[in-house]
Amino acid sequence: MADYYELLGVGRDADADTLKRAYRRLARQYHPDVNKDPGAEDRFKEIGRAYEVLSDPQTRARYDQFGEAGLGGGGGMPDMGDMGGFADLFETFFSGFGGGMGGGAAQQRRRGPRQGDDLRLDLGITFAEAIFGVEKEVQLRHLETCGSCSGSGAKAGSGPVSCGTCGGVGQVRRATRTPFGSFTQVAPCPSCDGAGQVIADPCSACGGQGLQQVRKKLRINIPAGVDTGTRLRVANEGNAGPRGGPSGDLYVFLNVQNHPHLRRDGLQIHSEISLSYLQAILGDTIEVETVDGTEPLDIPPGTQPGAVLSLNGKGVPKLGNPVARGNHQFTVKVQLPTKLNAEERALLEELAGHHSRKGHKHPHKSGLFGGLFSQHD
Repeated sequence: MADYYELLGVGRDADADTLKRAYRRLARQYHPDVNKDPGAEDRFKEIGRAYEVLSDPQTRARYDQFGEAGLGGGGGMPDMGDMGGFADLFETFFSGFGGGMGGGAAQQRRRGPRQGDDLRLDLGITFAEAIFGVEKEVQLRHLETCGSCSGSGAKAGSGPVSCGTCGGVGQVRRATRTPFGSFTQVAPCPSCDGAGQVIADPCSACGGQGLQQVRKKLRINIPAGVDTGTRLRVANEGNAGPRGGPSGDLYVFLNVQNHPHLRRDGLQIHSEISLSYLQAILGDTIEVETVDGTEPLDIPPGTQPGAVLSLNGKGVPKLGNPVARGNHQFTVKVQLPTKLNAEERALLEELAGHHSRKGHKHPHKSGLFGGLFSQHD
């Protein structure tokens, strides 16, 4: 038999991908169902044998060193690789039994339709969109079943043919000799990748893959109350499955932009408000920013710095139950004046003297406004 590398038309340093491409090209050329010339079938078998040897790193190493004699059963040389370590021995042993006992179900799974892969899409939304929900239009690229061949991969009017290497079973068997006897390994057929069939006349639209990459627009409904890290599942919008299999799902992971003034904590929204010392002492009604727009907030007289005021029902809707909402809580900051005119100072000193006469410490000893922000009778 000719040199295996020459049979496949590759150099001796060819990598696995180069070997595979060369084999598939020649296998299509000399397949008995396609090529009716005398000797095509023998050539096809030689190509299959060459690929089987060179695609396995261990057998390829033995072939490079000893030629066909190193493969066992050829020139009386012992199969050097079959005398390897115990790890290889046990792997061979259990692989042989696994292939023999479960091969039928595994073969059926390989040959039948398979579900396509799931896809992930990261999507950014605004703070308000996360609170109230929104419908977003997005674009994505995914695999869809080829419309020209309906996923078969074959040109219109033709179809897959039985693989000549494995006889349509999708598996090849290899006997391995060990010190404990011979065991049979079962592996997917390298010619058809375990499908049991090959495409003799591939579809020109998809190149025989049965799938096409398509750019698609989708409208995604984002419910109220989502947050960063929320995952939405859009059924059947992942990649289409091989051989007409069902599509996988699309998973949308959300990232919510921060708000310049509002902060979210679960169902609660937090923000700060600034009051003058007179508003804090006397009370007031002010306009505050909420996710629902501007709302009035009552400031009780005597409100202390750091106090928390709340607008109930103005927080985040509960995911799945948008009627139930949290609260918006406001932390109070009191602004003290840094400069006073003469009239303001006179009025404050008069007020401080009034409080001093009622038994309170002099404001110059306790701080100018030390007693202004506590409730008094």
